[in-house]
This record gives sequence, C-alpha cells and structure tokens, in this order.
Amino acid sequence: MSHGTHDYKVDPRNENIQISINGDLYLRDEAKVSVFDSGYILGDGVWEGLRLHNGKLFHIDQHLDRLYEGAKALDMDIGISREELVNQIESTCRANAMESGVHIRLMVTRGIKATPYQDPRITISPPTIVIIPEYKSPLEETLEKGIKLFTVHVRRGYPDVQDQKLNSHSKLNCISACIQAAKAGADEALMLDPHGFVATCNSTHFFIVRRGEVWTSSGDYCLGGITRRTVIELCKQNEIPVFEKNYSLTDVYGADEAFVTGTFAGVAPVVEVDGRVLGDSSSNHQGKRGPIVERMQQFYLQLLEAECPSR
Repeated sequence: MSHGTHDYKVDPRNENIQISINGDLYLRDEAKVSVFDSGYILGDGVWEGLRLHNGKLFHIDQHLDRLYEGAKALDMDIGISREELVNQIESTCRANAMESGVHIRLMVTRGIKATPYQDPRITISPPTIVIIPEYKSPLEETLEKGIKLFTVHVRRGYPDVQDQKLNSHSKLNCISACIQAAKAGADEALMLDPHGFVATCNSTHFFIVRRGEVWTSSGDYCLGGITRRTVIELCKQNEIPVFEKNYSLTDVYGADEAFVTGTFAGVAPVVEVDGRVLGDSSSNHQGKRGPIVERMQQFYLQLLEAECPSR
C-alpha cells in the first residue's frame, strides 16, 4: 500500500475546527465559498502551507514573501497587509486553542466572478482569503522507514508555459504526476525537467547523497521551496558539501541516500526509486534511512525548536 510524505494520523479534534474565510470564523461543516469564486472556477489563486509550533508560525516571513510575490505575478492585490494577514492566521489558531502539531493551509483567490469566465476584469469582489488550521503531524513511519518514488513521464515545464516558481492553485501538472506514481505503486512522483535532468517531486523537493555530498536540482524547474532552501543552508552551516546542479537518473540510482523536503514533513528519507533500492549493498542502510538523512532531520528539528521555542 503506497503512502506519502503528507500522510498523517487522523485527529478527532479536526472535526470541530473553526476556519477563517475573509476574517470570519465558521465551523468546518459550515465553511463554504461561492461556486463563482475564481479559485473554484479556474484555479486562479496562490497558497501556502504553514507550520505552527509552540504557538509560533515557522518561517512565516519566507512564506509571505512567496505568497505576495506570487500574487503580484498574477496581477492580484491580496487586499490586506502582511501584518493583517498574520493577525488573521494567529487569531484563527487562537480561536482553535492551537499551539503545536498544526498544519495551516492559507489560500488566496482572486475573488468572485460575475459569470464563469477567465478574464480577471469580471471579478466583482475582493480576494477570497481562507485559513484552514488542522492538527496534523507526519507519521513516524514515514520519517524513519522512508518512501518510494517513481519517475513519471509528466515533466516540469518551461516558465513560459507555466512558471514552476508560482505556487498557484493550478496544480494539474503535479496531480497528473501524482496519479501516475500512485498507479505504479509508488508513494510520490519524481519529475524531470524538459532536458531530462531530475527536477523535483510532485509535492516535495528531492535530494540525493553521493559520497558524502548532498545534491539537489539546479532549481530552474521547481518551486522556490522554503524547506529546500533551509536544508541547503543547514548543510553549509554544518560543513556538509551541498550542490545545486543538473544530474540524471543514473546518479539517483547510484546514490548512497536520498530524501525529500517540505513544510509538512520537514525531511523524509527516500529508500527506493523506480524499483532500485538506494544504498550500497555492503552498507547497513541499504533501503533504509541513512546517516546523513538522519543528521539532516536532527538539524531541521533543532532549527525548528530554536526559532519556535516553547513558551
């Protein structure tokens, strides 16, 4: 049975959460947006996944930088300041008495349309801002035993087709990749760039470890990942050689270790790609979490605690 880095243990507290829509709170079953909303009709909007730890929003400045930059690229005025948006997020978490183990989906769409049509000029309302906080933590099994990837035919495209730097609601490219990987019995999709080099996964960023070096893609064909950038900086701070470069599937199949990164799970090991079990058969971590991946997990958790200390 395949799973993924976003698997979580069902928490009954989520049944009664309050969700913010344009600053007003609604119970989960009552939280609704219009069928004329741009996000529903066209996938016209931007979003972020946030992490609440010890009552603090981890890397909130970096997430808001990406959100507002994406909105500007779509020529969309979010309508409220960064400070006001942070206040809405924090107020929503307080209304739910949330402190830790919380994942937040922040979504901003262009707003309500006069009629179902793509032209932004027929939008008749301010942007729709939705904040969904849930008690969600990654499964320990995922963080320890790792996941399996399958390389799909769906590519990460050129920026003049759909810019991969844009964290938009339009995710059909990644969804198609996810479906193909799931049909192949894998947990997540590994995606190549237009030149055949490794780019990223459908919902996380991908790294390999070769002879003590950490490699990730050039970054030209993937989202500007915040956890990805954090891991690169952690490698540099801890004197682990790290490179952003082009590399092929042959490099992946011969890797000693591999892992993926994302806001939800942080750092999760990859143990198999396209049926190839990673790691040297003479090592004790073939097909298991390796020592560098485990170190990166520890570094990441230490940073989380340092930036979001308990109160």
